[in-house]
This record gives sequence, C-alpha cells and structure tokens, in this order.
Amino acid sequence: MSQVQLTVNGKQAAVEVEDRTLLVHLLRDHLNLTGTHVGCDTSQCGACVVHIDGRAVKSCTVLAGQAAGSNVTTIEGIARGDELHPMQAAFRDNHGLQCGFCTPGMIMSAIDIVNRHGGMLDEATVRHELEGNICRCTGYHNIVKAVLDAAGRMKVAQAAE
Repeated sequence: MSQVQLTVNGKQAAVEVEDRTLLVHLLRDHLNLTGTHVGCDTSQCGACVVHIDGRAVKSCTVLAGQAAGSNVTTIEGIARGDELHPMQAAFRDNHGLQCGFCTPGMIMSAIDIVNRHGGMLDEATVRHELEGNICRCTGYHNIVKAVLDAAGRMKVAQAAE
C-alpha cells in the first residue's frame, strides 16, 4: 500500500491504495468520481480519459502512483458551478451524445484537441484525433459538429477571461 497525493479538480487528495491501482480506479472507487468510465479495460475505447497536468490521458493506462503530485481534472471538474464548460454545452446543443457512456471521455479528449489545435481545427482533424475514442451509439457526425462548435465557444471564453 502506498499513499498517493494529488490534486483532483482543484482539491488536494491523499489516498492509500495498492501499488497496482490504476488512476481510473482511484478516481472512481476512492474519490467517488464516477464520471470517468471504465469501458474496455484495454485502453482502446477512451471512456476513461482525464487530464493530467492539462494533457488528455487514458486513466486506465496510468498507475495511481504515477499521477502522484499531479493535477488531475475529470469531467466533474470542468464546469464552473452550474455553468457548463463550452464543450459540454456544445455536446448538448449539437446532440453529440446518445447513451452518454462515452461522452465524458469524448469531452475530455475534445477539450485537449481544441487546446492543442486552436483555430487550426477542421472536420478531418477532429475525426482523426478522436480515433482513440469509441462511441457505439452514434455515427460521430454530431460529435464532430459539437467539437467544432465548442472550438469557437472556447476561443470566445478565453478572450473574455
């Protein structure tokens, strides 16, 4: 057993876990942040994507101990109170979800895509970048529309800050 100290959604956390514990299980089982989903257990689906120090990662591929000292953001940590993050709002407005299981990972990946590509984002780039996220319900069309819409919203939100 090891104690892992990290910041999750802006709050300090210290959790004692087995050394083999994955970050996704620390988040879900120890911190009750169940928005991060376990979909495939093989790092292929992207349902478990979170941000570590501002970078999107599949939390099922990271040992909890590897995240020690890091700043972790989950889907629960991106809204500002009752105000949705621009990506969440764009997914809602563009019907970019159906059952919702993949949505948290899609949103976290999409935020990372916009942060990395900014204004240089087009449909082909979004589709390529989302290849590591699997949705079993949609044809991805509305997800791509949502990401492109959110890119503009995020640009406006950043300019307002």
